[in-house]
Amino acid sequence: MRFSFLLACATAIAITACGRVSPPEPYGPLPTPQQVEWQKMEMNFLVCFGPNTFTGMEWGLGTEAEDVFNPSDLDCDQWASIAKAAGFKGMIIVAKHHDGFCLWPNPESTHTVARSPWKGGKGDVLKEMSEACASHGLKFGIYISPWDRNDPHYGTPEYNDVYVRTLESALDGRYGEVFEEWFDGACGEGPNGKRQVYDWPRFHETVLKYQPKAVMFSDVGPGCRWVGNERGVAGRTNWSTFRPDGFAPGAGAPPTDTLQTGNIHGNAWVPAETDVPLRPGWFWRESENDKVTSLNELLSIYNTSVGRNSLLLLGVAPDITGHIHPADSARILEFGSALRNIFSVNLADGAKVEASSSRGRVFKAGNILDGEYDSFWAAKDGVNEATLTFELAGEKTFNRVLIQEYIPLGQRVESFTVEVLGADGKWKEIANETTIGFKRIVPVETVTTSRIRVSLSSYAPPVINGFGLYLDEISGT
Repeated sequence: MRFSFLLACATAIAITACGRVSPPEPYGPLPTPQQVEWQKMEMNFLVCFGPNTFTGMEWGLGTEAEDVFNPSDLDCDQWASIAKAAGFKGMIIVAKHHDGFCLWPNPESTHTVARSPWKGGKGDVLKEMSEACASHGLKFGIYISPWDRNDPHYGTPEYNDVYVRTLESALDGRYGEVFEEWFDGACGEGPNGKRQVYDWPRFHETVLKYQPKAVMFSDVGPGCRWVGNERGVAGRTNWSTFRPDGFAPGAGAPPTDTLQTGNIHGNAWVPAETDVPLRPGWFWRESENDKVTSLNELLSIYNTSVGRNSLLLLGVAPDITGHIHPADSARILEFGSALRNIFSVNLADGAKVEASSSRGRVFKAGNILDGEYDSFWAAKDGVNEATLTFELAGEKTFNRVLIQEYIPLGQRVESFTVEVLGADGKWKEIANETTIGFKRIVPVETVTTSRIRVSLSSYAPPVINGFGLYLDEISGT
């Protein structure tokens, strides 16, 4: 309703200013305001910390003694300060992994920090992390695995009641606003293990009751979807539109290629989230201190996640002290510095922009470069093929092309090409791609030109609100 009201206001302003020229009609499923703000975050931490940190396991058994969890100097402020300095916008904490151990004193469980020696059983990681997020201007999210290898009710109908009360104890507001609730679909303990029939509608209702603005993650959303791998690679074609009907998290998830690409004419807005660990595993191991992902790999992951209409969720694993290890923190800060270096100067700034079709003065082509998210160029009704030509402020050398659709009006572009004018006066194609969505970054060969042309093919009049040219001299590819 809020988005409809804002769109109506924008329409009224446009009509007044331009003699009844209104914005294009929305096309297809639309994001909620929360989904738009979620996409704008671009990069978040997934903090993986718990008994596995101390045992070296990836999936704990649920039989670990509570006293195994005993960080010597837990410092959530350190986590938040690193995230902030590197340009990340939020942190999601693995509050309960499959082993069932809760990082907060969950009254529904005896397998929690309240039974650990850490701070004499008075500690609460969720409280400390939520306060650190607030202190550093970051958003706070929670991962609570539905699988529980410790709870005796798991595998019975009663477990759904236990899990709902667990959600309530973490989401009831004591830790402030939660921007994302992270569900995975892991279920069961092997061919002869316990099987739980999860009550997903009830779980979703519980989240919305206590955190109505939270974006919910799972293989099928409803707020955002898994990208289908843990390598940091979204589909080269990636629709935020999706058709979740008939699928469920976990074993009932859609095929990997569908998770990668979305559905071209999906009936719901469920954008992709790309999760990848900074180390080979999700939890800290001393043996992996020299195996932190390289800077070039991280820059490549940025291009294949954020640069392919997805959000990057980087798995960060504090060590047994409760600190992010120096090898990890140095790499994260190096990554943030490199991104600032690459994307701080838009070489398209100051360009003159001409469009083959424009929807009046309010929606003129020049809006693409004004830096305002809600300011956009749009083609006229009925025009689904359009060209944008940029006359740059002199010759520019670049190897990254960035383009953005205004997703509050839907995802429209089916394909696009990028051409540059050569010294011989002829246009040369340097990119031929499919979808755009919130943001598309296309690595291209390093070229020098004074004119660039983008040709768009769309299912409805294209609506573009951002364009940039950048030079990556760090990765060089």
